[in-house]
Amino acid sequence: MPEAAAAPSNGVTKPEAGVRDAITNDGPDHGGPHHHERHHKHHDRTPVAGTRGVGGIGALAGGKLGGHDGSGHGAQRGQYIEGHEMEADTMKEIVEGKRLLHGTLEVEIRSAENLPNMDMFSEKFRQCFSYLTICKAPFVKTKSKINEKGHGHRPKGITSDPYAAVNLAGARVARTRVISNSTNPQWNEHFSIPVAHYVSEVEITVKDNDVLGAQLIGDVKIPVGDIMDGKVVEGWHDVIAPSGKIAHGNARIYFTMKFTPVEMNPIYMAAVGGPEKLHAVPNTYFPCRKGCEITMYQDAHIMDGSLPQITLADGVPYQHRQAWEEMCTAILDAHHLIYIAGWSIYTKIKLLRDTTRDLPDGGDYCLGDLLKRKSAEGVRVLMLVWDDKTSHQNPFIKTVGVMGVHDEETKSFFRNSAVRCVLSPRYADSKLSWFRQQVVGTLYTHHQKTVIVDSQGPGNKRKLTSFLGGLDLCDGRWDTPTHSLFNTLSTFHKDDFHNPTFAVGAEGGGPRQPWHDWHCKIDGPAAYDVLTNFEQRWRKAARWHEDELIQIERISWILGPKPPFPAEGDPKLYVTKDDDPSTWRCQVFRSIDSGSVKGFPRNVEQAEKQHLSWGKSIAIDISIQMAYIKAIRSAQHFIHIENQYFIGSSYNWPDYKDAGANHLIPMELALKVASKIREHKRFAVYVVIPMWPEGVPDSGAMQEILFFQAQTIKMMYGVIADALRDVGKLGELHPRDYLNFYCLGNRETKSEVEAKADPPAKAPAPETKHGQAQKHRRFMIYVHAKGMVVDDEYIICGSANINQRSMDGSRDTEIAMGAFQPRYTWAHNGGHPMGQVYGYRMSLWSEHLGHVESLFTEAGSLECVRTVNKIADENWKQYAAEEVTDMKGHLLPYPIQVNQDGTIGSIPGFDTFPDVGGNILGNNQINLPDSLTT
Repeated sequence: MPEAAAAPSNGVTKPEAGVRDAITNDGPDHGGPHHHERHHKHHDRTPVAGTRGVGGIGALAGGKLGGHDGSGHGAQRGQYIEGHEMEADTMKEIVEGKRLLHGTLEVEIRSAENLPNMDMFSEKFRQCFSYLTICKAPFVKTKSKINEKGHGHRPKGITSDPYAAVNLAGARVARTRVISNSTNPQWNEHFSIPVAHYVSEVEITVKDNDVLGAQLIGDVKIPVGDIMDGKVVEGWHDVIAPSGKIAHGNARIYFTMKFTPVEMNPIYMAAVGGPEKLHAVPNTYFPCRKGCEITMYQDAHIMDGSLPQITLADGVPYQHRQAWEEMCTAILDAHHLIYIAGWSIYTKIKLLRDTTRDLPDGGDYCLGDLLKRKSAEGVRVLMLVWDDKTSHQNPFIKTVGVMGVHDEETKSFFRNSAVRCVLSPRYADSKLSWFRQQVVGTLYTHHQKTVIVDSQGPGNKRKLTSFLGGLDLCDGRWDTPTHSLFNTLSTFHKDDFHNPTFAVGAEGGGPRQPWHDWHCKIDGPAAYDVLTNFEQRWRKAARWHEDELIQIERISWILGPKPPFPAEGDPKLYVTKDDDPSTWRCQVFRSIDSGSVKGFPRNVEQAEKQHLSWGKSIAIDISIQMAYIKAIRSAQHFIHIENQYFIGSSYNWPDYKDAGANHLIPMELALKVASKIREHKRFAVYVVIPMWPEGVPDSGAMQEILFFQAQTIKMMYGVIADALRDVGKLGELHPRDYLNFYCLGNRETKSEVEAKADPPAKAPAPETKHGQAQKHRRFMIYVHAKGMVVDDEYIICGSANINQRSMDGSRDTEIAMGAFQPRYTWAHNGGHPMGQVYGYRMSLWSEHLGHVESLFTEAGSLECVRTVNKIADENWKQYAAEEVTDMKGHLLPYPIQVNQDGTIGSIPGFDTFPDVGGNILGNNQINLPDSLTT
């Protein structure tokens, strides 16, 4: 079972339509199909002007609609940069009668008039009870708090609770708030929506949010041609009911709509280039901070001398750093606070295991003992651990839980100590419906992984240091770039065996499941944004312990931000100067909503001011997805991605468009490649994912994840093949010359240490999957990383997977950072930057490929792509061969066949994964909700 998927018990059936809609925080459309061709009448009556709101997929842009300043991100954002023009036809591609909307769709939904009440059953029920004077009408809707600005008139009987939504290709991309008891609502909400959709029309739907589910009042369909070429649609539009007639009462809605294509927006000209104010991801909760220092880690530990030397600019060698060792040292050196948040935290793990390095005092402690020791010294130790509702530890029942995250065990360990460990369920906001609250609490998790400590600052001052990324402080995570399967079972992994593919643990013998991950350390102003995230979550989850948070502003010797200070951060917190070549800019991103934090605004106007999206009733931070979109659109040469999952853009899947995984990242990647092909320019995308999701690959959940992954990949290759066909290069060039998917695997012969060890106590039978893996001495290296490198100048690292759970904002909670060095960019260097981002990417490649060569510097070149593919193909032959040999490199082509026309299939002889089985292309499952596995 995947880490971020809280699985239901066996036998859960796939929800029917109404349940599916509730899972997506919406209700079913009552009233049947509404496919009509009616042209909607435009009116010129102007409603009362109001404030702008935010919502939908996010706020990548702001500013007045129709007042385009060249940036697409509002008058306050940047200026138009001349000399960046493309052929307009690039973004007007027609596919089967649909046109491509790729850019920013700005929609302002102001008001509606004469909306009918759809909930007649509730009204009759209310009237019945009213006549009998038994009690107050049970379904009368209370006067809305938002009625303050929505509508000042309350009808005598029950009326509509309307909201409006923007839909593209069947995917909802924006939605207004609900205004209770109003037939003439005034929303006055502005949406700036990143879009990457093939559509024939843009649909505005109006629904009545009732007790028994949202009911469709009607819709307005704007032909896509009406908003191309900078045209603006504005005015009153008839709301057309499912019958094809104007909704009862002559219902109508007023909105404004404008589309700005990607190539007209200067913030997408380069990953980091142009005017400084265009570098950051705009309109996010946390701004981009100056004066930071970022340390990147690959895997939990790197042995000295185990990876090749990489030379940076000016001949400086890249330094490989040890993640868990530096986290352990930071915890040991803390004087005042240690705040930890994790999906899983295990008290028995040892952070330090490499005896060739000097261990600090206490370095041989297990994590739990180490934290108890620090709390006994007077350090405030606070822990937020996700509460798996399937785990229990009480006198009546003890279960480890479906996910095995040790939550109850961890809480029990710290009982009666000074360490405050709070188990935090993934509660939904109380404003959501009861059913939606149950869905969120059952299916989704707290997935952030952060450690925050005070550390030595300038002079006698203390400052804050934050760690974040993919590494939880739990079992199975400690590993090195060697990724041994068997040879460390009696040494480094003696008490830390982890392989959920097989039922038997360490007593069954190897292979263990190797673990590859990304993590980072942040010093400087952005470290305090990570603290803000923890404090907001703590105040929500531990309200009765809120006063246990240290108020650093009251401790004079701990540096902290003191307002007012610029968005770039308080200069007193800078750890590097602007003129220092090693300085970093860093921006913290999240996927989180008001159900998981205290301090988010409770209305749409305040949400806009804090650059948050607004759902039906809750504020949502979806800045992680916005960061990926901005970085991908800005890329000019290549993108390198490593992620635990790769599922998304389901609205464009070839065979199953209703999964609800509507985030844009896969489609943005495909369109980036397609645009470069049409410009006759080189570009390359490298995506590294696990060979299969963690768990048993032929189980239902894993098969559905693999099916959705295959749909995503198939969609992307189709877009790229179409582009090659359009420029007459299909046949001369192959889709894999631009986009490639890889996985990691290892084989190793028996070492002398292993040969002398006792045989497994419960050795598996040779014919079993476990027995076959032991016979062939091979296994995948589990890719748990969650990050992206763009053009060797910009990096994203965090806890977020590339799936809807992580990118939605209202599902799993996530945190990430995006960073760059201003002195090491293409714009500043006038050529390939060779700073720390470059060094980190090359270090990853040296681990995966087993060596480094100068060609790897030019990752976007065709020669580099084909060389990497050749090495990966040779590694696959070694992995799949009957003879067992030690593998020098671990990069393997993902085991699917990509055809010239972009279609995909199985590799001959490998319909299933070697040894362990499971259909590589997966199978859709009818007994699992898509919201669980996407």
